[in-house]
Amino acid sequence: MDDEDTFKILISTDIHLGYLEKDAIRGNDSYNTLNEILNCAKINQVDFILLGGDLFHDNKPTRRCLHSCITMLRKYCMGDSPIHFNILSDQTVNFNTTKFPWVNYQDENLNISIPVFSIHGNHDDPTGAEGLCALDLLSASGLVNHFGHSHSVERIEISPILLQKGSTKLALYGLGSIPDERLYRMFVNNQVTMLRPKEDQDEWFNLFAIHQNRSKHGPTNYIPEQFLDDFLDLVVWGHEHECLITPTRNEQQLFYVTQPGSSVATSLSPGEATKKHIGLLRVKGRRMNLEKIPLKTVRQFFIQDVVLADYEDAFMPETPQVMKKVENLCYAKVAEMLEDAERERLGCPLTPEKPLIRLRVDYSGGFETFNTSRFSQKFVDQVANPKDIIHFLRRREKKEDIKGRAAVEGLRVEDLVKQYFEAAEKTVQLSLLTEQGMGKALREFVDKDEKDAIEELITYQLEKTQRHLQARGVITEQDIDAEMFTLSQLCQLEQLYVPSLTQAMARARLHRLERGETSGGLDGPAFEDIAMDSDEDTVPVSSPARGRGRGRGGRGRGRGQFATVTVPVRTFGNCLTTAFDACAHGCN
Repeated sequence: MDDEDTFKILISTDIHLGYLEKDAIRGNDSYNTLNEILNCAKINQVDFILLGGDLFHDNKPTRRCLHSCITMLRKYCMGDSPIHFNILSDQTVNFNTTKFPWVNYQDENLNISIPVFSIHGNHDDPTGAEGLCALDLLSASGLVNHFGHSHSVERIEISPILLQKGSTKLALYGLGSIPDERLYRMFVNNQVTMLRPKEDQDEWFNLFAIHQNRSKHGPTNYIPEQFLDDFLDLVVWGHEHECLITPTRNEQQLFYVTQPGSSVATSLSPGEATKKHIGLLRVKGRRMNLEKIPLKTVRQFFIQDVVLADYEDAFMPETPQVMKKVENLCYAKVAEMLEDAERERLGCPLTPEKPLIRLRVDYSGGFETFNTSRFSQKFVDQVANPKDIIHFLRRREKKEDIKGRAAVEGLRVEDLVKQYFEAAEKTVQLSLLTEQGMGKALREFVDKDEKDAIEELITYQLEKTQRHLQARGVITEQDIDAEMFTLSQLCQLEQLYVPSLTQAMARARLHRLERGETSGGLDGPAFEDIAMDSDEDTVPVSSPARGRGRGRGGRGRGRGQFATVTVPVRTFGNCLTTAFDACAHGCN
């Protein structure tokens, strides 16, 4: 219930104000939607608005964009309505990017009825020597409270804005966009700290706004939810454009995550086709409720996939006038989507008339493409994106060998191992080993007939992990899982598998020689010169002698004897690296 103890917060992310503002059809879309969002906040009489980054689409918004934003904020967020909550934290720490380090509604020169709290995103992030962004202009004018800006690239301390309304205490955390690889490394190295209130920590509802990759785009090009502290209650995740606003529970960290998504489609991808919503969050004590509010001014977007190979009953690549039949099929699909859009738009006058339409056509199997410009002319008055309705794509075809097994050309052993790790990641398999180390060991086993390579790598990594856990003094199962996850991420990030693999391969070759076996590959180094502990001062690196070349600088393929070269190793924090790759880690 809406009472004196309940916070009412309007949540939105990725408004991208100014997107395609010069487009004759879509130029006003982002402005109309921001107007709807602010009007919704005023109608629902919220306590404040929380924006999760990318308020602006461009880092340097146009004068029209800034003027429209300021006009709307002044229209909806200024007024004589009283503010029913107090700020208890040190505001000079919370708002450290302005010369007016206090919340705007406490400024004696301003009348604020709906405060706006916002972090910056990757589109409107601070730049330049002064480290300023467009949000700082709105902050200096008293219209927006910009928070979550970290000035340090070495350590981040996130200090919450402590709010209280009646008996409800709300700790609002925020972290503006940081390059994912850098923030990932900082989390792994325990360089990110979320501060907590000194008193009555269990009485605070902890709300965190973040703007980073949530889905995995690479080994370190995202932020896993497990990196975030488990005392959080709700995480508002910006940057991802697919609307997944219904809170989902992270069963490991035991907090909820809501992903409001963008309020304007900035790409014609399936994630943008989901219906756009904002959220009305109510918090009372430690309980919450999130109400989904559909946006009515968002332009409709319909997307379909067509695989031409699935229509073998109607046509084949060798069918006479096949391209005409394919074009007719695409015309029917686009017309069908236009009919669906018209039915949905009935009774909703705020929805723009012309929808976005995208038909992705898979022409694998010998089909050809047709002229998309001529095709688009048929719908130029019906759709908002007539120039890119059709998108042709071709799936990579798999070849089968004689035995009927699927074989993918050009894949290395390491690629297959990487595919396995990606497929097995959800079930948390092989948490002790990195995909790089396992791939190298498997190649030693296959190419050089090192029968003990995999076993030795596992034994070495197991012993090293046990020593690590004993040194950290963890005993509970939950702490062990958390420490193992951190160690695994650190190994991948800092490439610690390199010395581990060197030692494991050395022991494997030593065992082979003790059994009197010979390797199928080239002879290895003299094992008496190899140190078996990576904590030693030196580690050997096998270097082949110069082969028979094609003159100076040529690449030789002659088989030379391997020599043992001693390379100095230094330890930089948790990073063990040789002198050859020290520069890659920023070490002197």
